[in-house]
Amino acid sequence: MKIPANLTTFCPYCNKHTEHKVSNYSPGKRRSLAFGNVKFENKLKGHGGKRAGKKSVKKQGKRQVVVLTCSECSKKQMRVYIKTRTKKKIEVKR
Repeated sequence: MKIPANLTTFCPYCNKHTEHKVSNYSPGKRRSLAFGNVKFENKLKGHGGKRAGKKSVKKQGKRQVVVLTCSECSKKQMRVYIKTRTKKKIEVKR
């Protein structure tokens, strides 16, 4: 699905409608010392095999998130572009 590179939308920081630059959201790297990651690594150690068996359910698509950057105040806000879960990826038109 293609979306425009610039959108005019409401900026909660400026409190008015301004031009926003659109970019794809990519999650950051996970912390290796976070409690959940340490617990998971310990679970996989030793003679235990995998933590979980094979999944019988097909994966759902993700909600497509875009990052909007205000041209005036340069603050960023995230927005779910497609409200439902979808397998279509968002492509920004340049």
